[in-house]
Amino acid sequence: MRISELAESVGLSRATLLYYEKLGLLKGKRQANGYRVYTDADRQRLRLLQQLQAGGLSLQECQACLDGKLDREMLGQRLDTLEREIAEKTRSRDLLAALLRRGSLKDWHEEVERVAPDLHRAWLMSQGFSSADAGLVALVSKDMNAHDAYMAGFMEVFADLDWWGPGTAEATRRALTVVPFVPGTILEIGCGPGMATITLAKATGARITATDTAEVALDKLRARIGARGLTDRIAVQNVDMAALPAPERPWDVIWSEGSAYILGVEKALADWRALLRPGGVLVFSDMVWRTDTPDDAVRAFWAAEYPAMATPARRAAQARRAGYRVLGHFDMGRAAMETYYRPLAARLDALEPVLAGTRVLDDLRREIAVNEAGSGQVSYEMFVLERV
Repeated sequence: MRISELAESVGLSRATLLYYEKLGLLKGKRQANGYRVYTDADRQRLRLLQQLQAGGLSLQECQACLDGKLDREMLGQRLDTLEREIAEKTRSRDLLAALLRRGSLKDWHEEVERVAPDLHRAWLMSQGFSSADAGLVALVSKDMNAHDAYMAGFMEVFADLDWWGPGTAEATRRALTVVPFVPGTILEIGCGPGMATITLAKATGARITATDTAEVALDKLRARIGARGLTDRIAVQNVDMAALPAPERPWDVIWSEGSAYILGVEKALADWRALLRPGGVLVFSDMVWRTDTPDDAVRAFWAAEYPAMATPARRAAQARRAGYRVLGHFDMGRAAMETYYRPLAARLDALEPVLAGTRVLDDLRREIAVNEAGSGQVSYEMFVLERV
């Protein structure tokens, strides 16, 4: 066949075939009249060349393969590159699908929360989430597409629990002894069902404003307040910790057990300082590392669940940079962890028939298992800080 016929049979242009001849990839026979002619073997060689090109090989690499000179090291490197490109394209495809609500954003949320937590929350708010819900998406549901359903199951678990995080009345009272004055006013942020609230009311004569955004928790606190005749001293408000109003008079004490992480501890230190009077005290508790070399499974779990977790020393250093004097801090101990995790495990067992197969059940059971396996590697620390 002539070159034009060959070009048509393989779907290439005449100019391309002439270029292949120049490179030595194709060798036609020139007749006496000057025309080039080609055989079916040439057509099959071109078909094989096209298949090699479709695999990502350059023309030079195709020629080596056609001549039986395979460079296996080169092909291995090319395969590695291709697999990385496929993985990147797959991640891109999955993200686009998830942003169109056709898949889960869990892995994406976890990664963005790790590398850019403030922008992560701001972006979620640009998508229509309140600042409170943005924090819950970032650290609890981890999937804005499934947030409402996840939180419905999550709240079903916690609605019947008294403790929504590690803590004890003893730890609350101990922290109070470090406060260098008798507080007249206390703002409690993230009060939950109010276990610390009631302890503070019993141990002080302060007027307390207890805030949270979970109405089911606030209802339980209101019932506790009423049963103990404390309605004249404790005000309950549904307020987002990221949008606390400036008080008429700065607070003597701000108290936050187990909730500063939702806002981000460093942001909480900065934002809440402005609400305290000079010499006022901020008390907060936070999950911390107790070792620099945690087990791999424990490290991996908390790297996803709470990437900003720090050691007590690092938290204390952050507090000093934010304008506080560290009056003291202490390990709340195993009792604080058990107070939270034991009732939580029992609650999950009771709700097994209802929550079976849900991510809420899987996530909370995994956290309990990691807590048991990593005993002594993480725990809660109470910090008492004075505004300077």
